[in-house]
Amino acid sequence: MTLPVPTRARAMAQRRQAAITLSVSAAAVVVVGLAGLFGGYRINLTPSEPLGVWRIVPLNRSPGVGDLVFICPPDTAATRVARARGYLRSGLCPGHFAPLIKSVVAVAGQRVEIAAEVTVDRRLVRASAVAEKDGEGRPLTRFSGGVVPRGEVFLHSSFAGSFDSRYFGPVPALGILGLARQVLTYAP
Repeated sequence: MTLPVPTRARAMAQRRQAAITLSVSAAAVVVVGLAGLFGGYRINLTPSEPLGVWRIVPLNRSPGVGDLVFICPPDTAATRVARARGYLRSGLCPGHFAPLIKSVVAVAGQRVEIAAEVTVDRRLVRASAVAEKDGEGRPLTRFSGGVVPRGEVFLHSSFAGSFDSRYFGPVPALGILGLARQVLTYAP
């Protein structure tokens, strides 16, 4: 059976339009990927901080208390368990972890105590209740506390379900990628 000329022309035009749409979409994905890779842009899909587009801004000094940073978590037994449980995502950091967005609440030399909540140098950290179990009822191991070692930072997020230094302890400051700056975000 031969299609009438107008139907054949319409089918060819639809294929051409589909090919153009696919090409433009592929180019957009490449541009977004390159902007992320070379421009320091990242998309946050976790509730620890507002959802959306963020930018990594170079940190040209030592990290300080109050800095909101992108950091690669260290590849430790605790972080591997966390990824297996779904607390951490896979990504491009060493150990194949995705970078985290967290606030620095203690730096080297400061004393961190973990009880029902976190204190740093005997000052309560806001929104730092420590959970005994995760959302599925699995036990959580908490950091035992102590003085933050030289070259490390203690991280926190005020989101109640955040997996941060309350559970995995201080992390090397060398893992900090830069300051975290919101570009286009939405806080649900």
